[in-house]
This record gives sequence, C-alpha cells and structure tokens, in this order.
Amino acid sequence: MYKGQKVAAVVPAYNESRLIGKTITTMPDFVDFIVVINDCSTDDTSERARAVGDPRVVVIDHVKNTGVGGSIMDGHERALALGADINVVMAGDAQMDPAYLPALLDPICDDGYEFTKANRFFSRTSFADMPAVRMLGSVALSFATKVASGYWNLFDPQNGYTAVSRSALLRLNVAAVARGYEFENDLLIWLNIANARAKDVPIPASYGEEVSTMRIHRVAPRIASLLFRGFWRRMLLKHVLASFSAVALLFFTGLFLILFGGGWGIWVLAETLGPPVATTGSVLLCVGPLLTGIHMLISALTLDIQSTPD
Repeated sequence: MYKGQKVAAVVPAYNESRLIGKTITTMPDFVDFIVVINDCSTDDTSERARAVGDPRVVVIDHVKNTGVGGSIMDGHERALALGADINVVMAGDAQMDPAYLPALLDPICDDGYEFTKANRFFSRTSFADMPAVRMLGSVALSFATKVASGYWNLFDPQNGYTAVSRSALLRLNVAAVARGYEFENDLLIWLNIANARAKDVPIPASYGEEVSTMRIHRVAPRIASLLFRGFWRRMLLKHVLASFSAVALLFFTGLFLILFGGGWGIWVLAETLGPPVATTGSVLLCVGPLLTGIHMLISALTLDIQSTPD
C-alpha cells in the first residue's frame, strides 16, 4: 500500500517477452497488484510474466488484439475488481521509470486529485534533441487536446504514464473510451466530462530497448477525428445536458452569430458584384453579428479555461 491506498499497476503488453520480466521485477514494493494484459501477443509474453514468480502478478490473456486502449481499460476493470484504490499504467516495455511513481501518487493521496499524468516537456531543454517537425506536431496535438478535453492545464497528452483514482474510473463510461493509440486523448475528454481533477507531473522521458509500433500517418487522422467529435461530445454532455452553463450559452450563440454574419456577408458580396453597392445596413448586418459572435466565442473560451477541473 502507499499512504493507506491500495495501488495496482496496469501493464499493457504486446510481444514484450524481452522486457516484461524487467518491468515486473523493478515494480516497487508498495504496489499491491500487477495486472499484465497480454494483448494477443505472438510470443511468450504471458509465460515470461508468470515465470517471474511474483505473487502480485495477475495475467489477462486476450484472444483478440484490442489495442493499447483496450488493454489498459481491461486492466483498470480487473484492478477495480481486485480492490485497488489507485491504478497506475506501466508499459510492458520497461519504458516508464518506477522511481517516479510516488510523484504521480502523491497528488492523489495528499491533495485530492483523481488523475495525474507525466509530462516529458517540462523544461526548455525537453525539445532540444527533437526534430522540428515532431516538436511542432507535439505542440499542435497538445493544444488541440486542450481544446477538445477542456484540460487547459495539461500538456503532452500522448504520455501514457498515468495514475487514476478508483472514484474517477467508476464515473467513466468505460465502454465508450477509444481503444487505439488515440486512447489517451479520449480518456482525457471523458475524465473532464466526469469532472475529475487532473494534474501534470514533470517526469523525464526514458527510452531504452523498446520498439514502437505506432505509425504517425495512420494515427494522426484518427486522433484528429476523435478530438473533433470529442469536443462536441464534451460541450453537449458537460456544458448543455449537465448544467447548460454560460459556456454553452456563449459558445452556441456566438457560433450562430458568426454563421449568420458570414452567410449574410457572402450573400451581400454575391449580390453587389458589379454596379450595385451594398447599403450601410447590409454591411452592418454582416459585421455586427460577426464581431459579436467572435467576442462571445472568446468569452466562452475564457470561461471554459476557468472551469478546468484542476
């Protein structure tokens, strides 16, 4: 236990026979359960995990590959059934340094947070050895995830080194969370809808013998589509159906005014190509709603930032 809380390590593993043993043997003593999810590996990942002989290990064998998100969510469900109070995600490739586990657990145990996440980009030197294209992509993805999830205080959304409390997991619609590489982004959206307090924890990246199977050209469109849909889902479920907050009122009114003013402007422009000249009233019917709508959207964004559950 850690500070009176039962801790479970959820370990998704796909063809990790070389490193799964290291992942388990380096797990701190305060971890009560180690839930290894063998996501239909073609090697002997499960056998290597059991061979360690750690009594804390529980192995789940998938008969069908569900993706990293499916593995993690199945692991969370098993950990909850085992009685865990806090679940941490530790990849089966030994990439996540267990020495930083207390840094993830302390905000939950001491300060009432329900979700903590590692942030690799916590200093000005974090981007030093990163290619410019990847750096810009990371920044753009982080900003897009902020907008979609409503967690304006979080960065580095693809970082899977996380800890989540039992109370937050019980409020989630587990079946609806994405199962692929976009899992981390979708989880943030659902956590915000559940109003779970979240915090970034500065933890440096640790790269070793692991081999990534992610292909950016395949993942990027799926993440973009998920964030777009997730934004509207959050607006509807959290700001309309749950409370119809000022965020929803300003956002949807502002959006309507922008569409009206823009549409009117296009019509006026089409009607006045040539000798006719647009009247002052026609111009005002375009500019007025546009400016008012933009102001409302900015106000909605400000309120959304202020309502971040941090």
